[in-house]
Amino acid sequence: MKTENDKLIEPIAARFEQQVISATSELIQRASEIFGQQFPKIPVLFDLKGRAAGMYKVQRQQRLIRYNPYIFAKYFSDNLNTTVPHEVAHYVTDLMYGLRHIKPHGPEWKQVMLSLGADPVATGSYDLTGIPLRRQHRHDYRCACSTHQISTIRHNKIRNGKASYYCRYCKSTLESVDH
Repeated sequence: MKTENDKLIEPIAARFEQQVISATSELIQRASEIFGQQFPKIPVLFDLKGRAAGMYKVQRQQRLIRYNPYIFAKYFSDNLNTTVPHEVAHYVTDLMYGLRHIKPHGPEWKQVMLSLGADPVATGSYDLTGIPLRRQHRHDYRCACSTHQISTIRHNKIRNGKASYYCRYCKSTLESVDH
């Protein structure tokens, strides 16, 4: 039997999306002024699902910020004050230092967060009741001593020849049960 607490959260309304887009643009502009470097506006999408409230992404030379419309709907003010500067700081540190030269939440990112007037905290902690979560499919793999369940990400890395995984107990290579 469903209770009031089981109610599904609706995604953020368009007028609130616009507030988030404006806040993102204002922080990018503020960073340009603080660091004396022009940071162009980038696309902002509300298509992120799962447990993350936001994500800065570089895909095929295209930079963008993605926000989770469900988490923003449930915790709007908190995300406006924490997630927006968090993702803008990733964008700014990428343009200033390059993602390959720094740690994602390292000292450079922390300094940008502080310069933007935000607390340099790497992750939020939210009650995700009512928020649709992605469920990752698990794949059966076997070693010499037992059966293991591995994520789709690891499964695909094995399938594409980019990784091998070993049992921590018997040290043998994990092999797909599907073979």
